[in-house]
Amino acid sequence: MARLPDEEIHPVATGRAAETVAEHQDPQDLVFWSGWRVWIALEERGIPYQYKDVNPYKKEPHFLEINSKGLVPAVEYQGKALYESTVLCEFLEDAYPTHKPNLLPYDPYERARVRIWIDHVTKNILQAWQRLLMYVAQVKGPYFLGEDLSLADVIVAPWTARVYILGQHRGYDRAGAGAVWKAYVERLAARESVLKTTSDRDKLQVIYDRYLRDEAQSEAAKAIRAGKLMP
Repeated sequence: MARLPDEEIHPVATGRAAETVAEHQDPQDLVFWSGWRVWIALEERGIPYQYKDVNPYKKEPHFLEINSKGLVPAVEYQGKALYESTVLCEFLEDAYPTHKPNLLPYDPYERARVRIWIDHVTKNILQAWQRLLMYVAQVKGPYFLGEDLSLADVIVAPWTARVYILGQHRGYDRAGAGAVWKAYVERLAARESVLKTTSDRDKLQVIYDRYLRDEAQSEAAKAIRAGKLMP
């Protein structure tokens, strides 16, 4: 049988992320199948979970039973399957209300603001990031809502943590977007939950080299080439 494209390019977590994976192998009510944004939320809130790696180019049959789209993240909660990163982040807020901090604010107006921004990031910013590996955002303090981290920050953290790729390969200078943006990106990248879920840069570089050469075979890359929205 012919090997699938890209299937052997670092299919598991590396670096500190691998250490975090090793700490989460015991059975739990929540089985977590990869995906950075949900992973950050789990770590921020100290929710117990069992981690399962997913090779995005060679998905095992059981994972496809959980999510027929074959996309991460996904979870099994008490034996029941759920997927889609934003849905899962909000599910964690509902399923684990006593695990702090809550990443959705209690104030209904601020809660709505976070959801509006998540929608904007998901539909617009992440599309642009994959096309040009670039992101621009506005924040009102240390974090999006001010002093406290929220889901608006968690949703964008994986991309702000990787803007160095744009600096190295696309001439992007985050300082050029202003001191507030530069400080915001560095603050998110330095959060323990982000560091604990970050793989080695040299391993990530191999993956993003394929995007930079327009050779990636991910579903996101295929959608962009076809002029469609990313899945």
